[in-house]
Amino acid sequence: MHTRRTGWVYTTALSWRAVAHRFSYALFLFLSIGLIFLGQYQPMVVNTARARVVDGVGPILDILSQPMAMIDTMSSRVQSYRSLMAENARLRVENALLVRWQNTALALESQNKELRELLKYKPEPSLAFISARVIGDTGTAFVRSLIVTAGRLQGVKQGMAAMTGEGLIGRVVEVGEWTSRILLITDMTSRIPVMVMGSGDHAILTGDNSLTPKLMYLPQDADVRPGMRVMTSGHGGVFPPNLPVGVIARMDHGEIQVVPMTSLGRINQIRLVDFGLVAGEFNPMTEKLQSDKTAP
Repeated sequence: MHTRRTGWVYTTALSWRAVAHRFSYALFLFLSIGLIFLGQYQPMVVNTARARVVDGVGPILDILSQPMAMIDTMSSRVQSYRSLMAENARLRVENALLVRWQNTALALESQNKELRELLKYKPEPSLAFISARVIGDTGTAFVRSLIVTAGRLQGVKQGMAAMTGEGLIGRVVEVGEWTSRILLITDMTSRIPVMVMGSGDHAILTGDNSLTPKLMYLPQDADVRPGMRVMTSGHGGVFPPNLPVGVIARMDHGEIQVVPMTSLGRINQIRLVDFGLVAGEFNPMTEKLQSDKTAP
């Protein structure tokens, strides 16, 4: 009996649901038409009802909109983060490029400065000279020398003077086909006849592998003081007179130290000059220049 009642209730519910489904479209249509007419003849009633409905639904809509607002905020942050990452990557590339250009500019500035310094020394028109770049420093505890990019094929000869814009730094002692070795004035085997400007005293500038060569064999009554310039004297026929060599820096217990005119640890460009002296090996380039000069 109970099962029969349950089945009847279930069947009745299905029939009412079918009826409601069948007539729901018509019901909503009549309600819509009614609301239209009511809005035409009683607009205040409709507006009031609509305002109350909005007031009732507003908090619910506000609660439902908060997750969407959070999602929108998170989406904006993700987009902003992606934009920042792309901008950061672009700036890293630009920074690397700027650093490379900065290094290039600094290298060109240094080279330009060295070449300008080199132009301070202007050989006489009759002298042969070769510009060369330093590619190696063979400075050790026993030797002070430089390797340059000029050799026999460029006309370099043993005995040529190595000059910078400030003055003499050494002489050529070995010549290869493409390179040459320069013995610096600070080398322990270097001996250069010099003269102290201001007093006229002659001496020998002797290297000892330190940064400051020494003046040796000065006269007993020599009148030398710190700050006096040291020039080549021309004795020995290796270098001509009056080439700048250094400045007297200190006199300590009879030892006179000379600071070279050029910082020997910062040389990149030099000139190899052939003065055509008897004691040095004569350069054919000088012979040609001199023959051209004397030719009718």
